[in-house]
Amino acid sequence: MKHIIILGDGMADHAIDRLGGQTPLQYADTPYIDMLARKGRTGRLVTVPEGFPPGSEVANTAIMGYDLNQVYEGRGPLEAASIGYEMRPDDMAIRCNIICLSDGCIKNHHGGHLSTDDARQLVASLDKHLGNDRVRFVAGIQYRHLLVIRGGNKHIVCSPPHDHPDQPWQPLLVQPEAGYADVNEPRRMTARETADLINRLILQSQELLAQHPINIARRAAGHDEANSIWPWSPGYRPSMRTIAEMFPQVKTGSVISAVDLIKGIGHYAGLRIIEVEGATGLADTNYEGKAQAAIDALRTDDFVFLHLEASDEAGHDGNLELKIRTIEYLDHRIVEPIYNEVKGWQEPVCIAVLPDHPTPVEIRTHVNEPVPFLIWHPGIEPDDVTCYDEQSTVGGHYGMLRLEQFMQAFMNS
Repeated sequence: MKHIIILGDGMADHAIDRLGGQTPLQYADTPYIDMLARKGRTGRLVTVPEGFPPGSEVANTAIMGYDLNQVYEGRGPLEAASIGYEMRPDDMAIRCNIICLSDGCIKNHHGGHLSTDDARQLVASLDKHLGNDRVRFVAGIQYRHLLVIRGGNKHIVCSPPHDHPDQPWQPLLVQPEAGYADVNEPRRMTARETADLINRLILQSQELLAQHPINIARRAAGHDEANSIWPWSPGYRPSMRTIAEMFPQVKTGSVISAVDLIKGIGHYAGLRIIEVEGATGLADTNYEGKAQAAIDALRTDDFVFLHLEASDEAGHDGNLELKIRTIEYLDHRIVEPIYNEVKGWQEPVCIAVLPDHPTPVEIRTHVNEPVPFLIWHPGIEPDDVTCYDEQSTVGGHYGMLRLEQFMQAFMNS
């Protein structure tokens, strides 16, 4: 049996008064996801271990079957793997957003939905003027980039910018981790030195980016400026077993995503990274291209991880209408064509649908709460759940699973 996970990042939510007390998943028109829930089995999943932040890097790694206590090294190394930057033993890699500041606050975490072409020019300027033998800026896509500090210390406290919309940025600057003993890593900078370096880079980036022609043009047009870097989620090079080593059912596998950190997880998991033209990570992504890429991958691979980012971005922007639309797009433009193609294959395909974490539109950030999931394959004995949402799956066959238990249940279905 082949296996595909279809993951709608941040798709889960809370009940919303404007929707008559329904969640976006309950309100949205999702006939194919509901049909899979009705024909398959459902449950809820805890995707974030105790003590970890409810980020996509944590939740997606757990969903793929990994013990975070053994492999977690933050987003930075995952971004590095996706971009193709090979980390050295003394490197510290840290995710580096280009964000929009306004009136002393974080206006948004994405620099006004910065395009990749513009971002590459800004990152090149940052590396030219602020980079040196110790510091390097590496371009990713859109607002998501990489800062590498040779000899940097990961024991620092950073604030993810998407968790702090409309909040003052200065109190959120980097701090050393309380109680950490720097003597444990003599080849590295101290945590205080690392925090001070990053904070200097933040301030220097604001002066540099304000004068860049791209931001001058954005300012003149009345658009949000991409006017500051914001590094967060540092780590060293991780050590992870491949999915094939963990699950003998998988000889070959692939990952499809527009998001670097997901590609990075896939890299360390031993999955083939499939690039899809027009994949953006937003609601304008190439849904049909990603669905076809998943179908094509299933013809040769045993396992496919298909990741859609758009619902998460809509949640961070507080855009309820867009979030509902992205959920419906996932149903109509991803689940429908994949199901209709594989349902009659001679070798059966097992399909799972779930989010990694909720991103409620009225909070605009991730929350650490269980998410609903469904698993379907030809011949599975269904449970009594008739639709897919946060509440209906409470009564599902699987009950409440935790972390790597999902992958174990899915691969053994």
